[in-house]
Amino acid sequence: MDARAPELLIVGRLRKAHGIHGALVVEPLTDAPAAVFAARRRLLVGTPSGEPDPAGRALVVETARAQPDGSVIVQFEGVADRTAAERWRHRYLLAHAADLAPPADGEVYVHELPGMTVELPSGESLGSVSHVLELPQGLALEITHGARTAILPFHADFVRRVDRAARRIVAVPPNGLFE
Repeated sequence: MDARAPELLIVGRLRKAHGIHGALVVEPLTDAPAAVFAARRRLLVGTPSGEPDPAGRALVVETARAQPDGSVIVQFEGVADRTAAERWRHRYLLAHAADLAPPADGEVYVHELPGMTVELPSGESLGSVSHVLELPQGLALEITHGARTAILPFHADFVRRVDRAARRIVAVPPNGLFE
């Protein structure tokens, strides 16, 4: 495991209550939602900012159903009605890194992106990732090079390769972005 990896990783966000029996709509923040939201999986509750809940509260998945929009409807043990479900809205769900499959080749945890160098396929430096932005369209990287800053969508059209070990991203940015 990467020495910089935190013990807990964000795996989902509780969006809203669903129905009257306590189910919640979860936005998965993982490439493996079926495994992460499997029955009997214990997930730690995070704050609305993504930090672990100071009280150490956890939710245990009872059932989960994937939805066509990518969300997952999850029924948690002990959350029996809509009123109880509403109390959990806008919080993050976290899992222990050791309980999750490590990223495959070319994959990366979001928390690993800041500080990575970004370069063209030729090896020319574009700068380094200073922040990761969560936009409605998806993740974007704020890349700084000296006093210059640019925003690059974290999308396969532009990000061609991520090398976790070398902490390097190879990108082909849209024309004019770094001029």
